[in-house]
Amino acid sequence: MNTWLGTPGVVCALGSGMDAVAQAAFAGDTSGMRARAGWVHGRTLTLGGYAGALPSIDESLPAHHHSRNNQLLLAAALQIEPQLRGAVARYGPARVAVVLGTSTSGINDNAPAFRQLAAQGGWPDSYDYRRQALSSPSAFFAQWLGARGPAYTLSTACTSSARALLSARRLLELDLCDAVVCGGADTLCRLTINGFATLEAIDDTLCLPFSANRRGINIGEAGALFLMEREPADARCVAFLGGGASSDAWHMSAPEPTGAGARQAMLAALASAGVDASQIGWVNLHGTGTPHNDAMESHAMHAVFPQGVPCASTKPLTGHALGAAGALEAALAWATLSSGNASGRLVPHVWDGEPDPALPALEFGTTAHRYAQGRPRLAMSNSFAFGGNNVSLILGAQP
Repeated sequence: MNTWLGTPGVVCALGSGMDAVAQAAFAGDTSGMRARAGWVHGRTLTLGGYAGALPSIDESLPAHHHSRNNQLLLAAALQIEPQLRGAVARYGPARVAVVLGTSTSGINDNAPAFRQLAAQGGWPDSYDYRRQALSSPSAFFAQWLGARGPAYTLSTACTSSARALLSARRLLELDLCDAVVCGGADTLCRLTINGFATLEAIDDTLCLPFSANRRGINIGEAGALFLMEREPADARCVAFLGGGASSDAWHMSAPEPTGAGARQAMLAALASAGVDASQIGWVNLHGTGTPHNDAMESHAMHAVFPQGVPCASTKPLTGHALGAAGALEAALAWATLSSGNASGRLVPHVWDGEPDPALPALEFGTTAHRYAQGRPRLAMSNSFAFGGNNVSLILGAQP
């Protein structure tokens, strides 16, 4: 069963709103990746923060719903509010579900409370665990929208919001609802940034996925939301053709070096979508810029696409948005497939142009690349996570 994705709501380092984000992505704009001090002691890091103003959460909602993470969701939602409210009116509140992904929820907003606990031995009166609970994004969003269908949050590290799209499709297949708001949000967070720094996986300057000179990732933040339905609501909708997931459980943080789990997810996605690898016109790579991840993904891509395929990592444009990365990168794939992209532009791979000779060669896209004329436009988006958690999604343009 094909399901359909309406115009996504997006806020990230590239900007706000799908049209603006898409144009910046097609141009390979890295201006949103900025050097920032104060996140890791003694270091200045390149981070993909969202620089715009965020909407305030209505004071009528409980205080524990007030977090930057939920503000990112709200900013994305307001861009597509007519779609969302229309679905509730059309199907009824009980038939609209909410499935979101995050990795740290609102924990960064609660960080001052932990510092007070350490310094004074007690929590401040304002501390509320529910602000950082993994359930917070979906609980907040369902209450804001007035949706009463299934509502839950997934947290599988960097595949969280990609899995949210898979789960949304499953809810529709099971006829548990008629529309699903799906996607995710993650916020720049001292806990995760310092964690990756401790793993020596952070590049202080702009990351260089798949380069011989790659040194690590840049962390970013984003909110990205789709409305998924069984039928296209308008000419801009893009088909969600299928997806695959695997869990190779290789290591807590290191990827399986041959790419076996990633390959399994991609092959499962192709089977789910009923398409052959030779039909895929573009792949949005996971491409973090770490030595081990990029090596693993290169091997997996070479195995699945021995004939080659235009591909790119979009993380030098947005940073790695962790639990929101899967939905954000699906939104960039959506932009390449939408009717608004009549010329078939692809998002370029931004790097130093120095491939790693130890890895299989991939066909990295440039601003000159386009979908092949006369063929259906199909895109794959890959997300891989700690613990060997892998997801691949396949989207297609309307005929």
